[in-house]
Amino acid sequence: PKILPNLTLGFHIYDSYFHTRMIYRTTLDLLFKLQRFVPNYRCGIQKNLAAIIGGLGYDTSLRMHSQVILWFRISSLYHMVPDESMQYSGIVQLLQHFGWTWVGLFIVDDNSGEQFVHALESLFSQAGICSAFTERIPQQGHADDLIEMNDIIRSIYVCFTNYSTNVFIFYGESLSFTLLRTMMFLKDPVDRKTSFGKVWITTAQIDFISSGLQRNWDFWMFEGAISFTVHSKELPGFKDYLQSIKPNWNQGDHFLKDTWEQVFDCFLPDPRVPIKDHEICTGQERLENLPAGLFTMHMTGHSYSIYNAVYALTHALHAMHSLYPKHRTIRKGNTVQLQYLQPWQVTFPFVYFKANLFQVNLVKIGRVDPNAPKRKALVMNESMIINVTCFHFSDMANCFQCPEDRYPNRNRNHCIPKAINFLSYEEPLGITLASLAVSYSLIIVLVLGIFLMHNNTPIVRANNQELTYMLLFLLLLCFLSSLLFLRQPGKVNCLLRQPTFAIVFSMAISCVLAKTTLVSLAFRATKPGSRLKNWVGKGLSHSIAFSCSLIQLFICTMWLTSTPPFPDLDMHSVTEEINFQCNEGSVTMFYCVLGYMGLLALSSFVVAFLARKLPDSFNESKFVTFSMLVFCSVWLSFVPTYLSTRGKAMVAVEIFAILFSGAGLLFCIFCPKCYIIVWRPDLNCREQLIKRKH
Repeated sequence: PKILPNLTLGFHIYDSYFHTRMIYRTTLDLLFKLQRFVPNYRCGIQKNLAAIIGGLGYDTSLRMHSQVILWFRISSLYHMVPDESMQYSGIVQLLQHFGWTWVGLFIVDDNSGEQFVHALESLFSQAGICSAFTERIPQQGHADDLIEMNDIIRSIYVCFTNYSTNVFIFYGESLSFTLLRTMMFLKDPVDRKTSFGKVWITTAQIDFISSGLQRNWDFWMFEGAISFTVHSKELPGFKDYLQSIKPNWNQGDHFLKDTWEQVFDCFLPDPRVPIKDHEICTGQERLENLPAGLFTMHMTGHSYSIYNAVYALTHALHAMHSLYPKHRTIRKGNTVQLQYLQPWQVTFPFVYFKANLFQVNLVKIGRVDPNAPKRKALVMNESMIINVTCFHFSDMANCFQCPEDRYPNRNRNHCIPKAINFLSYEEPLGITLASLAVSYSLIIVLVLGIFLMHNNTPIVRANNQELTYMLLFLLLLCFLSSLLFLRQPGKVNCLLRQPTFAIVFSMAISCVLAKTTLVSLAFRATKPGSRLKNWVGKGLSHSIAFSCSLIQLFICTMWLTSTPPFPDLDMHSVTEEINFQCNEGSVTMFYCVLGYMGLLALSSFVVAFLARKLPDSFNESKFVTFSMLVFCSVWLSFVPTYLSTRGKAMVAVEIFAILFSGAGLLFCIFCPKCYIIVWRPDLNCREQLIKRKH
């Protein structure tokens, strides 16, 4: 039958921008001010408001209603979606169907969220289901300040990662859903391992096909989600209508213009705005070619609810206009009230969420029928559900995990071999470290040459000449030992590199300790009646250096005989790489080696510090103090840095520690002597050596 003959209806469309202030403002504009854009409506006459269709959101409709009732007497108010209690019951039956009894709740922070929690917890108690936590998402998508927002993000992330539950229920609208994804991205933008193995159940308030879900957003964390949705069905001619839409239909239709530009990422021609040629919309774009995450040619549940609202409205207006007695009564104030409105039966279907790159695919897997018996209201088609809780080929019937040496590509339809990664000479970092090691070695050779050329001068002969040459040679070996770390790990390489570095470094520090101890005792032995004269000599210094080195040699021997290092493949620290590294065998022995080196360095520092006030000609102790201070600082910083890194970064940290601690010994001890030999030879004489500090 023909509806509303000889009548033309106009309409206003308002955007609330998810903001309370805009809801109130647009509602008042609707009631009291005629806008310029009124499609199919002749402007300039007094408007006659016939009906208001509220937003999809609970909060939007509630705030609109609070304003409208202040100025108009509302005779009829209809809710165009199924009763919420059906959804609550469906969620509980779904949990019982799969045997999920330990779940977490994420809800929007408003009255509707509180009602949801109150109703659901009562049903949970009856069904023997427990909630691990209840976390609230901000309603408007923003908090009062950054500190508050950071606290919310941290709290949500803790709930998501620290609890043992793998099933989460989300109640809220599209904006809150997008906000939750944003929070998770800000907290964990790179490592998304925590996303897998989680099952999400979302409510019908969320519209996956929404402008809130941007084209380049990654929704892997929600893959496999089960979402309730409002009942819908395809309308005759609806798809043909969408295919025929063109952006230039109506010059005043800004909604169509904005939507067209956003989904096709182009701009419609505008003489007032300069646009590049490749950014101009041709008008021949096809809506059916858009990804499912941006636009769908099918009637969604939310769209179907709007269609039902318009359908009911037109029939109600037609009934009022036709003045059928059985459909209306006239009351005081000329208010018309419909005596009855034929209801249609609706159900709560639920869909399965599939994320394919940046696209959204929804698959219907069941429904909740309110007319069925209570325990049989849930109807499931489990064959439509695909296991997505592991790395797998998502388009195949069977899910299997990629081997350890491979990882899935972004589409999860192919396993890619992991790249083998180790620190070598062929990369910039390896070249830099090798260059530093060679440079320091050349400097030592230069210093050694200077000392040999001035072998008979007092400053070279002072402070145990033999230990000085031994120290230079050991420092050269220290720098060269770092090159053992810059190659592909092998059995021999892994076996030698840590013990070689440890023994050579310990011998070098032992020489420093022996030199400093000998100088300190030599001045104490000059006191009258001192018995230290019988102990001071080359034999004492050699004994100290040999015995201290022997202890480190014993520790390394125990290490190599009990749990020797070996080449190992770390396949789990980095998703896309295999770290080829040397396993230390025994971490305890490794830190025992470092601990003994630290003990030697600390002993040298203490002895040198106590001997710092000796006469100027023998103030090598001052430089030893500084060198040990540098040495200890480097290795104290090394330990926490070493523990917090993986792969070749861990090797690079150790090489840096070797090079810079060795450089501290080299420059602090030998640079002052080289300065006197080369630039101040006048100080390199016997008179200066016997002069004492006053």
